[in-house]
Amino acid sequence: MENKLYVIGIGYRPLDKRAVNLILNAPVILASKRLFDVFARYEEFQVVKERVRVINNIDETISFIKANLSRPAVLLASGDPLFFGIGKRLIEEFGRDKVEIIPDLSSIQLAFSRIKEAWDDAFFMSLHGGPDPLKRRKLPYEIRDIPSLIKRHNKIAILTDKENNPSKIALFLSSAFNLKYVALKLYVCERLGYPDERITEGTPEEIASMTFSDPNVMIIKAEQAVSAISSMPIFGLKEEELSHSKGFITKDEIRAISIHRLRLPRKGIVWDIGAGSGSVSVEIACLSPTLHVFAIERDELQLSHIRENIERLGITNVEVIKGEAPEVLEGLPLPDRVFIGGSGGRLEEIVERVSNINAGIIVINATTLETLNTAIKSLKRYGYRVSVSEVIVARSKPLSESTHLEALNPVLVIRGVRT
Repeated sequence: MENKLYVIGIGYRPLDKRAVNLILNAPVILASKRLFDVFARYEEFQVVKERVRVINNIDETISFIKANLSRPAVLLASGDPLFFGIGKRLIEEFGRDKVEIIPDLSSIQLAFSRIKEAWDDAFFMSLHGGPDPLKRRKLPYEIRDIPSLIKRHNKIAILTDKENNPSKIALFLSSAFNLKYVALKLYVCERLGYPDERITEGTPEEIASMTFSDPNVMIIKAEQAVSAISSMPIFGLKEEELSHSKGFITKDEIRAISIHRLRLPRKGIVWDIGAGSGSVSVEIACLSPTLHVFAIERDELQLSHIRENIERLGITNVEVIKGEAPEVLEGLPLPDRVFIGGSGGRLEEIVERVSNINAGIIVINATTLETLNTAIKSLKRYGYRVSVSEVIVARSKPLSESTHLEALNPVLVIRGVRT
């Protein structure tokens, strides 16, 4: 037995020959309290139980291993240690040469087998932030990301925990997801591999009213999607596909350039100030389910267009904010990017407010030289490096038996980048 850390997955199958040999010969076997109870059901437990050390905290476990590097050790992990498990952390701590992984089945793999669904087309996510409320891991996805993710993937598997539990997830889905567009089927797979294993199937409303034992995993499946939504592009919405007052919409070509100038992150917060019909907001929202857009607008008619576009497209990551900037911006989550399509004559005040929260990039659309002048002066005053593009678009139009080009009003796209 080499002087290594052997990470052995348990919980779902009998140990293979190599895992048994390592456990029987290990000077020390480390396990959490839950995995100690799981391991107690294995026949090898009786032989080695005096060498099992229970440590319930991962940081304490790593400290113990570092203090005992002079001898080999076995650490018991749940399922596949490299599937949202401890394996990655241990390799980072001790190096690839010092760690050997012997996996069991993953809980997700077993869950799909229980509900008899293929899992090669599923999206996998972990909402398991850890047992300590004060030291919860920052997760790449949150519950609020699920509706947008299910639109893209149709099938999602989730590792849950006591905080992000199936009932809480289902309650969010039943209130935040427009269920007239998509019929969802939820599966909760409780205590897989235990004698009291249970599989529950239901709608978001049904699952939200239940309680479940730990550990459990959740699978969400979109059973039926409205074709008008599922066929929508992730980028390239047409003006005629969006509700708007005639002519009052950011034209397709301008919208594409403006969004390009924003250099959107994959995940983050975007403010769309003076959102109008919401064309920029919904186009950004379609690009990434982990971009959360706040469409800020004061006009009631325009607000109705925004809401209609959100509903028509099944958008779940745009929040409509009624009010006038800059006052209405107070208290909103801080943005990574800001687009200003309309300012109501208060552009300088808005830029000042945005500059105080250190938004990385601001893009402003202007149709007059006066607005251009105000935008440049304001952005420079508050420490932004400014660039301007004049966008002149002409569209083909039939004329008798020929085609000619008809010019649209030029638009000035101003970008400020924080220096």
